[in-house]
Amino acid sequence: MTSYPELQLYIGGTWRKPGETMPVINPADGSVIGALPMAGRAELDDALQAADEGFRVWSRTSPRERGDIILKACALMRRRMDDIAHSITLEHGKPLAQARLEVIRGCEFFEWDAAEGQRLYGRVIPSAPGIRYVVYRQPAGTVAAFSPWNFPMSQPSRKIAGALASGCSIIIKAAEETPAGALHIARAFHDAGLPRGVLNLVFGEPAEISSYLIPQDQVRLVAFTGSTAVGRHLTGIAAAHMTPVLMELGGHAPVIVCDDADPVAAGRLSAIRKMRNAGQVCTSPTRFFVDESLYSAYSDAFVAQVRKTVVGNGMEAGTDMGPVANERRLHALQELTDDAVAKGARLLVGGGRRGNQGYFFEPTVLADVPSDARVMTEEPFGPLAVINPVASLDEGIRQANALPFGLAAYAFTHRAATVDRLVDEVECGNLSINTLEASLPETPFGGVKHSGYGREGGAEGLDHYTIIKNLSHAMAF
Repeated sequence: MTSYPELQLYIGGTWRKPGETMPVINPADGSVIGALPMAGRAELDDALQAADEGFRVWSRTSPRERGDIILKACALMRRRMDDIAHSITLEHGKPLAQARLEVIRGCEFFEWDAAEGQRLYGRVIPSAPGIRYVVYRQPAGTVAAFSPWNFPMSQPSRKIAGALASGCSIIIKAAEETPAGALHIARAFHDAGLPRGVLNLVFGEPAEISSYLIPQDQVRLVAFTGSTAVGRHLTGIAAAHMTPVLMELGGHAPVIVCDDADPVAAGRLSAIRKMRNAGQVCTSPTRFFVDESLYSAYSDAFVAQVRKTVVGNGMEAGTDMGPVANERRLHALQELTDDAVAKGARLLVGGGRRGNQGYFFEPTVLADVPSDARVMTEEPFGPLAVINPVASLDEGIRQANALPFGLAAYAFTHRAATVDRLVDEVECGNLSINTLEASLPETPFGGVKHSGYGREGGAEGLDHYTIIKNLSHAMAF
C-alpha cells in the first residue's frame, strides 16, 4: 500500500523542510500520519522573490507553451491518481472512490484553463483615422492563494490553474490539515518542467502567513476559499494595500422542492448529495424547503436514503461517508443539533457522534426546525440537513433568501414559469434546477452577498488573474 508522502515546502523550484513541524492527523482513527513543515519569514521572503522572478519568465512565455506545460503536469497527475487519492483519504477521511473523483476534477480544472488561457483575447476599438485604440489582457502578477481543507487537491488546482494559465506566478498556502493534495500538484509541475519560481507551495500558521504575504508589493492578487469571517478579514488587509481579491466564501445552500416535483426521487437525490464529502462542501444542500403537499413523502424518502449511508473508514470498500475533518467539527455539529432539538425541532435520524475512535458524526436530519435555531442561520458544514415545509413558492423563495449568504441554491420543478421566477428572484451565484451539481470547470462559480466576490471556472474564471491595459496609438506625431 502507498505510504503517506513526506511533506515539504516547494520554493523557487527546490524542496525544503524547515525545522518546525506540526502533526497531520488521520481523522478516521486519530493517528499521526505526517509531519508538516511550517514556513517562517525567511521561507516566505524566498517565496516572494522566487515568485517575482518566476513571473518575469512565465508572463513572457507564450500561452501555447504555458498550456503545454500545464497539460503535461496534468497527465502526470492522472497517471498518479491512485497515489494522490490514497493520500487524500488518509488525511481527509473521504472514501477512496470520492478521492479519485476529486483528482479527476482537479485535472479537469487544469485542462480547461490550459485551453482557456490561449483565448485571453483583447480587442480593437473603432477609432478615427490615424489613431488606434487596442485593449490588452495581461497577467496580473504574483498571486497569494489560500486553499481550504475540504478538497485537498481540487481546491488548490482551481487557483493554481487560473494563475498559471493566465501567465501569473503563485504562492499557494494549502491547508495544514490536508496538505498532500497540493504537494502532489507541485511534484507534477516540478516533473513537467515548470520554470523555477512560477509555483511555490508553503504551509504554516494561517494568520501569520496571510498577514505577512498579502501586504507585500510583489503580491498583485489575493485568492481565497474559506469562511466568510476569514475572507472578510483578508479582504480588509488587501484593501489597505489596494490589492484586488478573489473570494469564494461560505454558503448555507437552500433547496426549494416545488409542488410539481417527484418527492421520492428528489428526496433520494437530496440525501445522497447532502452526505457527499460528509457534508463538508461550501455548496452542500442544507436547508430543504419542501412544499407542504410533498413534505411527508419527501422527508420519508430522504430519511430512508440517509439510513442506507455506510459510514466508515474511507479506505474500506463500500464506504459512502467518512469522518468529519477534526474534533472541532464534531463539537460544532453536536451543538447545532442539540440547540435545534431543544428549541422544538424533530430529530428524524442520527444526532450524535458515532463510536469513540476517529471523528465520525452520524448522518443527521432535522425536521420542523424553528427559525431561531442556530442551524437555520449558521452553516453546519457537515452531514446535517434541515427539512422544513413551506406553504407556497413565495415562502420558499423568501426562506431561501433570508440569509446573507448566496453561493449555491437548488430547486426541483418542471414548470418553465417557476424556473423563470427562481432565476429572477433567488439570490445566489449558482442556481441548479433538478440537479445538485453547482460547479463544473467550464462554468463560472462564485457567490453574491456574503458568499464572496469574483468567479472561478468558465470563460470568466481567468478575469481576475489579468489586468486590462488600453493602448492609444497615434500613427503620426
